[in-house]
Amino acid sequence: MKRIAIYPGSFDPITNGHLDIINRASKLFDEVIILVAYNKEKKARFSAEDRVSMIKESISKFKNVSVDSYSGLTMEYAKNKGAIALIRGIRVVSDFEYEWQLAAANEYVDPNIEMVFLMSHQETTFISSSTIDELYFNGVDISPLVPKVVLEFYKKINK
Repeated sequence: MKRIAIYPGSFDPITNGHLDIINRASKLFDEVIILVAYNKEKKARFSAEDRVSMIKESISKFKNVSVDSYSGLTMEYAKNKGAIALIRGIRVVSDFEYEWQLAAANEYVDPNIEMVFLMSHQETTFISSSTIDELYFNGVDISPLVPKVVLEFYKKINK
């Protein structure tokens, strides 16, 4: 049986912190699906299609990682794909509180899908999509923090 994991998130945009989690998850599971989830509560900087495109280019070196998008319940998507786990990255203590509540809700929906938490490496703990946005639009060089393709997309919207 193939061990499939889903790594859901908004990925608006994907960062090197996300890629670190993807790299580590790809070693733990036979298949990892990056799921660009639509969150009506969040105003996305990039369209879902653009985010999928950025991720596809960023994960091309991983043979067992793919990307998809979905607007429904993540647990339903995971069940439909036969996933055994959801991957979540934890950067700081405040992330844990949010993730704990999410894990409880997900367990209620399907207790057979495990939540797997991967701690960010110290050098990526401050990287979040909103921080990337703020730094970029205030003239800070974000190139060490994001894949090259993300810079290209920012330059397109900054014209």
